[in-house]
Amino acid sequence: MKTSRKPRLDYSLYLRDVPDFPKPGILYKDITPLLQDPKVFCASIEDLCDMAASAGATQIAGIESRGFLFGAAMAAQMELGFLTIRKPGKLPWQTFSESYDLEYGQDTLEIHTDASSAGERVLLVDDLLATGGTAEASVKLLRRTGAEVVGCAFVVELAFLGGRKKLHGLSVGSLAAFAG
Repeated sequence: MKTSRKPRLDYSLYLRDVPDFPKPGILYKDITPLLQDPKVFCASIEDLCDMAASAGATQIAGIESRGFLFGAAMAAQMELGFLTIRKPGKLPWQTFSESYDLEYGQDTLEIHTDASSAGERVLLVDDLLATGGTAEASVKLLRRTGAEVVGCAFVVELAFLGGRKKLHGLSVGSLAAFAG
């Protein structure tokens, strides 16, 4: 996803590495320091909004739960609707469901059947792109509502895990990418 300029900050400086979380061998990228610094958090929202604007988004969709933090702030700033993609059983209305594979097992996400419609241009937002399964399932859900997915924006991308490949040619942007 192209924007007219480089990100405002080096966001990798505001991420904390947590070894062996949530299980041994994983190096977790913690976004908490970024969220705790109001200037850095505001800058990240501005940069993500630039991605949404360059994609011509008319709605923002966020994946539970950290995608809500960024996506809702973006939608409010841009005066766009915000769509929630949630774990099963959390939405009170009729839903579409999409299951996807995890490293060990499966998970499912849901969206309201009337969350979006034909003619809407949705940008999907989450905190992290790793293997791409969650984002891929979310894109499928958004398309089932009739919306056009115009791209995906992430705060952190673990590029070495190849998550972009599961997004099948969609425009993908991230504020901090790690090659390995």
